[in-house]
Amino acid sequence: MRISRRSFLRTSLKTSLKTSLAASLAGGSLLPRLARAQSGSPKDLLRVALVGCGGRGSGAASQALATRGEVQLVAVADAFSDRLDSCLEHLAAIHGERVAVPEERKFVGFDAYRQAIDADVDVVILATPPGFRPLHFEYAVNAGRHVFMEKPVAVDGPGIRRVLAAAEVARSRDLKIGVGLQRHHDARYLETIERIRQGAIGEIVLLRAYWDSGGVWTRPREAGQTEMEYQMRNWYYFNWLCGDHIVEQHIHNLDVCNWVMGATPVSAQGQGGRQVRSGIEHGEIFDHHAVEFTYANGTKLMSQCRHIPGTWTSVSEHASGSEGTANISAGRIEGRGGWNWRWRGDVPDAYQVEHDVLFAAIREGHEHNEARRGAEATMTAILGRMATYSGQQVSWNDALGSELSLSPESYAWDAAPPTSPDAEGRYPIPMPGVTRAF
Repeated sequence: MRISRRSFLRTSLKTSLKTSLAASLAGGSLLPRLARAQSGSPKDLLRVALVGCGGRGSGAASQALATRGEVQLVAVADAFSDRLDSCLEHLAAIHGERVAVPEERKFVGFDAYRQAIDADVDVVILATPPGFRPLHFEYAVNAGRHVFMEKPVAVDGPGIRRVLAAAEVARSRDLKIGVGLQRHHDARYLETIERIRQGAIGEIVLLRAYWDSGGVWTRPREAGQTEMEYQMRNWYYFNWLCGDHIVEQHIHNLDVCNWVMGATPVSAQGQGGRQVRSGIEHGEIFDHHAVEFTYANGTKLMSQCRHIPGTWTSVSEHASGSEGTANISAGRIEGRGGWNWRWRGDVPDAYQVEHDVLFAAIREGHEHNEARRGAEATMTAILGRMATYSGQQVSWNDALGSELSLSPESYAWDAAPPTSPDAEGRYPIPMPGVTRAF
């Protein structure tokens, strides 16, 4: 009996999803996890500490407080008291008694993370600028805390290695670790990528990824600020804090491409620079990057990210195969023989689902450790930055093994950051062919 490719794929996918249901009960990462997350036990109070009270920290804390069962925010920490206060006011207005943070559990300063993690808490949310993530994650794991940490998880090779080491400690101690790469909890992405990996477009021959936009906020220098405070307030524009926007934003798209391939790239080469967002207020980062990543089987990933107002905007991922193409972010697949598929289901808020899954794993004892995946996605973005900054072809092994640390020698308001402005207030800009980036 002749079976059409369309019928074969439909049958194969149904079989695959049934199989993945069994896998999800053991901590798998496919669609059935979404249903499991809704069945978390309502018993036992989970006490949460928030480290990093900016916009993403406030959002992550709000999502944690919206999970099933008893949960309270009981400690907060931030470098700045004004951000801490505004965050708590916002969360209390939404969640009421679930925000239970007395004055003695409000911690401010560079060491505030230690005090919040050392409070009597079960779960720690890490949402500071990513340059602090390895230090904070390591401390939280050593303290025996479950962790949700925002992406990226580091800004350089030494930081990635530190996260990977802490991830193994967390696994050995059965600590649950979530990472803010929420597309892994997005129903549309889950099914689209499962279909691709089941062969819906044949063998992958090319991937494309974009985060092209107009850019993000800037904050003016204020009278009396030390250089350290200015850079902390404007963390997005300094590599020791942010890693450049290819790391801070484009990580999402690169992570999706790794997911499709089931692998990380083995090398990268590319170019970038500052053409429009080149003012003193834009620190030291590029406003555009274009990178060609190569996977071990020869497949190429063509990557773009841009922060230039008035230009074409796209935040998306695409795959071309021997038998069709996929717009992954849109949930669309087109076969060369006329077979087409589009996601038509509901798309629950993936930011909420990632917390539902994490807290359900904590309550029910399921394996849940996304730290390695977060580290690999972050390292892919760092590899791209190394390639554009240096103008060289950079291997994965050289990038991961790099001893070039972006961290400051000490953390204090009067300490010198890793980069300083000249007499005109301008910062040194990476120069391809000159800059040592790995």
